[in-house]
Amino acid sequence: MKLYTVRLHPKQDLRQELRKFAALNNIQAGFILTCVGALACMNVRMAGATPDKQIVKELNEEFEIVSLVGTLTADDCHLHVAGSNTEGVVIGGHLKNGSLIGVTAEIVIGEDDTVVYQRAMDSETGFEELEVKKR
Repeated sequence: MKLYTVRLHPKQDLRQELRKFAALNNIQAGFILTCVGALACMNVRMAGATPDKQIVKELNEEFEIVSLVGTLTADDCHLHVAGSNTEGVVIGGHLKNGSLIGVTAEIVIGEDDTVVYQRAMDSETGFEELEVKKR
């Protein structure tokens, strides 16, 4: 297993920067181990999504990142985030582009060097879903 640590800076897009980092490092089977930081705004797709019906909330307020989980490859990522606002209310969902870093984000990424993650269309869900193949 390999480990990577990255720090993101204010106004960087959390999802886009993680995709870039995975591509630059040719990560084939990555996963988020931990993340601490803040978001200046958060865009998330809510639960219950189908290919034809997706509710995306664009939340233009500050959040502490209380959870970031997901998988990464050099080509794509599937990430879920939860953030706590100034009232301590937590909201989360599928991380979308446009979620901008506030003060900082410190992220540790692991990579399984025995497998490769790929995505393929799943006729049951209508989304591209994870496939795991041995290296």
